[in-house]
Amino acid sequence: MKIEHNYHGVVLPASEIDALRELERLLQQSGSLDAGQNIPLLQSEEVERSEGNISCTIANNTVIALSTRSCALTSLPETLSNFTNLCMLDIAHNQLAALPESLGNLMQLKRIYLDGNQLTSLPESLGHLTLLEEIQADANQLAMLPESICQLTLLEIMRFYGNQLTTLPAQISQFKRLKDISVGGNRLTTLPDALWGLRELRSLNIAENRLEAVSNSIDNLTHLEMLDLGHNKLTALPQSLGNLTSLTTFLYLSDNQLTELPETLFERLEHLRYLNITDNQLTTLPETIGNLTSLKELRGYNNQLTALPESLGKLKHLQEIHMMNNLLMALPESLGEMESLRELHLSHNRLVALPESIGKLIALTTLDLRGNRLSSLPGSLGELNSLRHLDLRANRLVVLPASIGDLPKLEKLDLRWNKLSSLPAWLRRLEERGCSIYL
Repeated sequence: MKIEHNYHGVVLPASEIDALRELERLLQQSGSLDAGQNIPLLQSEEVERSEGNISCTIANNTVIALSTRSCALTSLPETLSNFTNLCMLDIAHNQLAALPESLGNLMQLKRIYLDGNQLTSLPESLGHLTLLEEIQADANQLAMLPESICQLTLLEIMRFYGNQLTTLPAQISQFKRLKDISVGGNRLTTLPDALWGLRELRSLNIAENRLEAVSNSIDNLTHLEMLDLGHNKLTALPQSLGNLTSLTTFLYLSDNQLTELPETLFERLEHLRYLNITDNQLTTLPETIGNLTSLKELRGYNNQLTALPESLGKLKHLQEIHMMNNLLMALPESLGEMESLRELHLSHNRLVALPESIGKLIALTTLDLRGNRLSSLPGSLGELNSLRHLDLRANRLVVLPASIGDLPKLEKLDLRWNKLSSLPAWLRRLEERGCSIYL
């Protein structure tokens, strides 16, 4: 191999120097490099995604990683294929409408980042990159994936969020090592049965598509930790969803057309930490929600819920409840048992009273009750010693419990649009302590 020493003092193969010079020329044309400026060189044995937009990583006298992210490139040089030892290529956030077929000559490539371009297709030669472990091509205009992609049997991460895909390849089962699939924000109406055979999957994002159903075989994904089914057209969920006992990080079911949840859905999901069921048509929640003993955040706003189950009190680790814009008329007495609760958002419901047990929420910092039908409040509110924000706007309050004036950490109290006959003297005490009061 011919070696040159004249690329800014670094010893590299002549073919790689040719490619770097051609790339420099394109970067200078796009305004990403000044005239006479070279691509910054890094020396490393490790292939990491660079923090800078433009960089070239060298190891053992060869280029192993290349980044030209956010450089307004409209094309790539054919000489790109000269980087035969390239392991990482980051060309995200450019203006590329196509990739050269010569991309398939980068046989050592393990990671490629194509996000935020204008790609309408990927070259068939992509299938030659048989060592590829990660491909990210979010926010492009891809209408389909090349059949050859199924030859990439070492893939662990595959992300095509925000494209125009209508189908996934039926041979997707070839990706035996796949751990992370993101194909949300596309135009999928169905999913291939082979998807449910990817038993190593940890994360599956199929949100923002046009799915009307999910296969009962979803419970084959026994290692799944994160599942996003939000923003589809689901009217029902498979019973088997409750068998995904490895779900921990999150479960998104938001913005579908669900009118009920399977009673067994939450029976075995005791490790789940985040649940989002917002923007559906739910009227009730199953009592088994009390089995979600690791849950930290529950979001269920914009539904038609008239009550919350008593079993909520079992959620000792729950820190946030967001149940705005429902039809709640009362809260369960067990509410006070949620000793870790910090935020309780219940605005725009039909609450006429609060349980006395609410005063036991010793960790509560935010309580939002605006837009309800409350005419009185329990004296136990004064026991919320961690409370900082209390929003009581647009209720029917005639009188306030004096105990509110003793809240030691209260920073904001909003009382606008109520029916208070007179203002209590303790409001001045709160103001003197620095609490902002809105009347």
